[in-house]
Amino acid sequence: MDVVSALRTFLRVAETGSFSAAALDCGLTQPAVSRQVSSLEEHYSTRLFHRSTNALSLTVEGEQMIAMAQKVIDAVEELGETASADGVMASGKVRISLPAALGLYISDRLPAFLASFPGLSVDIVFREQSSDLVGEGIDLEVRLGEVSDSSLICRRIGWTTAFLVAAPSYIQRRGMPSHLLEIPDHDCICYNRGGEGRSWSFMNGADIERVKVAPRMIFNNTGAVHRAVLAGGGLAILSHILAGEDIAAGRLVKLMPAFPPMRLPITIVYASRRNLPLRARAVLDFLVDAVGEDILMGTAEAAA
Repeated sequence: MDVVSALRTFLRVAETGSFSAAALDCGLTQPAVSRQVSSLEEHYSTRLFHRSTNALSLTVEGEQMIAMAQKVIDAVEELGETASADGVMASGKVRISLPAALGLYISDRLPAFLASFPGLSVDIVFREQSSDLVGEGIDLEVRLGEVSDSSLICRRIGWTTAFLVAAPSYIQRRGMPSHLLEIPDHDCICYNRGGEGRSWSFMNGADIERVKVAPRMIFNNTGAVHRAVLAGGGLAILSHILAGEDIAAGRLVKLMPAFPPMRLPITIVYASRRNLPLRARAVLDFLVDAVGEDILMGTAEAAA
């Protein structure tokens, strides 16, 4: 048995939760994937998955195996990169987790990047919340706001820019707020970040002003917030990535520019490993360059 190949297959089954999905990703047949996992279980004398007709789940031993298997794969890839010529090209699959708005921005630029790396593929997950990087097989994750997990390697690459916006139809119907204190009197549309209470944070010079709102609409998807604002549903805070073209075209109006929404740091995090595989380093450099190209994701002092 090729233990390294079997470990790769095991990790993909754990990530997808399916033998058939892992087989598709790995370019194997489903029976071949099943045989590799069974051989791995026999080799280590332990069951890695609970199997039933309609479900597949990791055993406790399988969950413990993920981190160790990833270390083995990383070590093998690092060894291969060290032994290869300087001109070696990055190849393999890189799994990334991104906030939705930034993911849309990146997706426009990804084809040109991948054209330079024929052997590289990217699996992108849109997610605002933090992930279990090792458990979910995520190589790189972009997080907004401060990162509190000291076990992760962090690289700050920029800052968010967002606008308080509304559609002209809403402004015609309800008027336009002229001060932060007037915002709670308006219909507000929020992105769901958990919890019942809602507050929006704005900059008042060097000070942060927090405004409590009672949203009439709450979504767990920023794209849905965007569409509801365009439809005249109320006020919302939207990333410049989503709102910029609509503001320029007059479909949305930027409100109270003197009190811009608070900016958050944009940070790439990855598990604390000695070295990133070449495939992940290539994608990390791409993310840094892509964010750096946008002046509104530049330094914290940049004007929104």
